[in-house]
Parts: sequence; structure tokens; C-alpha cells
Amino acid sequence: MARGRSLHIGLNRVDPARYNGWNGKLIACENDARDMDELAGKAGIEERVTLLTAQATVDNVTAELRKAARILAPGDFLFFTYSGHGGQVPDLNGPEDEPDRLDETMCLFDREYIDDELYKEFESFAEGVRILCLLDCCHSGSGIRVREILTPEAMEEQFQTTDPHQVETTSRLMPLDKQAELYERDKEFFDGIQRELNAKDNRELGATALLISACQDNQLAADGLRNGLFTATLLEVWNGGEFTGGYKAFHREILKRMPPTQSPNLFITGRANNRFIRQTPFTV
Repeated sequence: MARGRSLHIGLNRVDPARYNGWNGKLIACENDARDMDELAGKAGIEERVTLLTAQATVDNVTAELRKAARILAPGDFLFFTYSGHGGQVPDLNGPEDEPDRLDETMCLFDREYIDDELYKEFESFAEGVRILCLLDCCHSGSGIRVREILTPEAMEEQFQTTDPHQVETTSRLMPLDKQAELYERDKEFFDGIQRELNAKDNRELGATALLISACQDNQLAADGLRNGLFTATLLEVWNGGEFTGGYKAFHREILKRMPPTQSPNLFITGRANNRFIRQTPFTV
């Protein structure tokens, strides 16, 4: 019988001492993590970990991922969720890795966590492990401003304001000026991480990783009072387990219910596993 394990991360703020005075205040990310944990439990996943705000450090997240990699065997299931701010840093791996020459990041409590770091952890999982990754954040491209991607009408519909500055504080995107400021301050550190990862053996991903993210790269993910818009819509579609269909149908139904200004993205990488893709979501 397959074994399931889940890790749910939600940050309503970050450590301003590590982010040059920016606290990244959000409202609903901890609720997202709790609700995903509850969903996982009802889906039959017994081994669950939730890291909220100050608990969600790079060391803690890395330790939990490595523990899961040691435990899970072929055919087992990892359910990973993140709700918080997203950001970007310049990509040193060249245009083949990231066409926009930028690496996406998750804003953990003590620093940004580069997507290459997450992928490297996924490489440690046994061949045949199924990984479901849900990211309720956004990584809008460098130089793209709110007023360039949202009309006043779209701002009002998605964020209940026509003030671009207010939108930037209620979306799950690290402000672009803060992204640039932190990279300039920590350039040597982030570049060093990428060089170190590139120098290591790049193994093919033996697991199958299925990622559903809250929006496209040129869009913003909305926070909310109870849940982020993506998480709230996902829970509505799931309907306490009443949803029938595979992951692609699940993604399509979520997409159908989202506003045109926020279109969740589905991405699959690693070992081909059509059986996983066709399974009812969250199946252990």
C-alpha cells in the first residue's frame, strides 16, 4: 500500500531584519496551509507537517523535504503546498533553463528560496515517487508593473481597488523594487547558491512532479480574507472530495472559475507517469 506524506507552508509575513525592513504582510496564507493540511488528512495522508510564518525557514523546509525523500519509496506520494510571496533573481544557468533569464523564488521567513533549490531536493526522491506541488504565489517578471498588466477595471474586479500601489500590497508578489534591492545586497550569496547547484551532479528527476501554480508569469495572485483566490477556488472545485476526474480536469475546472486576470498554470516534469496524471487529485 502506498504511503503519503505532506508539507504545507504558509507565511503571513517574513522577517524584516532579513528583508531590508520589508515584512511582506499578507492575510490568508496561514489559513491556506491549515486548510491544505485538513484536505490532506481527509484524503488519507497521515504523515503531515505544517510550517507557519516564523517556522517556515529555509532550514526547516529543507529538513522536511529531505526527511520525506528518505522515507518515501517508489509509488509513494508527496503533497507539497506553499502560500506566500513570490519573487525572482537573475538566473545564472543560461537561457535554456529559464527563457526570461530569471529564477523564481519563494519568500520563506529568513530568505528567498530559489526554485533550483527545490528542484534539487526533488531529485533526491526515489524513482516512481509522485509529487504534487501547489504554489499560491506569483512571480511577475522583472520590470512589469501592476498598471502595465491590469486595467483599472481588472484591478477593481480582482483586488477591489484601482490604486496600483494598493494592489501591490494585497497581491502575493514581492515588490519589484524590493526584489532588486535584496538581490543587489545578497548577489554573491544567491549567485553562489546557483553555482554550487550547477557544480553538483545533475541527476534526472526519477520522481514525477506535477505543479499547479496560482497564475501565469505575467499575472498577479490575489490574497484574500480567508484564503488566497487560487486556494479558495481549488477548495471550491474539490468540494470536500466530491470532484471526480484527474489532475488535468481538476486544473481546467479551477481555471474556468478564476478571473481572466489570474490563470493557474499546470506543469509536469520528471519521469512519465500517466497513471498519476489520471488519478483523482490527492490520491495516496
